[in-house]
Amino acid sequence: MADKADLAGEIIENRLEGAIGNIRVPNTVATNPDCEDCGNEIPQARRLAAPWVTTCIECQRIRENKARQWR
Repeated sequence: MADKADLAGEIIENRLEGAIGNIRVPNTVATNPDCEDCGNEIPQARRLAAPWVTTCIECQRIRENKARQWR
């Protein structure tokens, strides 16, 4: 017979699996290796890690800072 700790562990595991299953990763691949904001080449390591990106790291940082200001 399962005790409360076992039941709690199962509930946590099920919720975690559900949360992980709900994560949405874009399934598109950016075809242009250049940043759409500044025009510089997006580093290959970034494109391999996140193939959907369309901006370099610095331009993405600027976008996120601007979005934070509007909250």
